[in-house]
Amino acid sequence: MAVTITKDNLTAEVNNQITVIDFWAPWCGPCKIMDPVLEQLEAEMGDQIHFAKLNVDDNQELAEQYHVLSIPSLVVFENGVAKEKVTGIFPKDKLKTYLNKKLAEASQTA
Repeated sequence: MAVTITKDNLTAEVNNQITVIDFWAPWCGPCKIMDPVLEQLEAEMGDQIHFAKLNVDDNQELAEQYHVLSIPSLVVFENGVAKEKVTGIFPKDKLKTYLNKKLAEASQTA
C-alpha cells in the first residue's frame, strides 16, 4: 500500500533510488481511474520503486512547491530530488514502460 505523504514525512519518504508520488484528491474522477493502475504497478514493481500518495486538498503547499496544477499528477523523485512530473491518465503498460525507463536511467547514474 502506497505511503501517505505529508510535509512531515516527505523528505524521509523520497530518500530512495526512485519514488513516485501520486498527487490526487478524493473528488477527482481521473484520479480514481488511476488508482487501480498504480496499485497494480506497486504490486509488480514495489521492490524497485517506492510508491506514495499525496492528497492535494490536505497539502496545498506541497502541490504548489512541485508545480502540480492538474491532477492526477505523478512526480518522480530520484534519490530525494524531484526530476519529472507527468500529468493525466495513463494505461498501465505505458506507465510501466516509462517507470522501467526511469529505473534504467537511475541505475546508470548510481
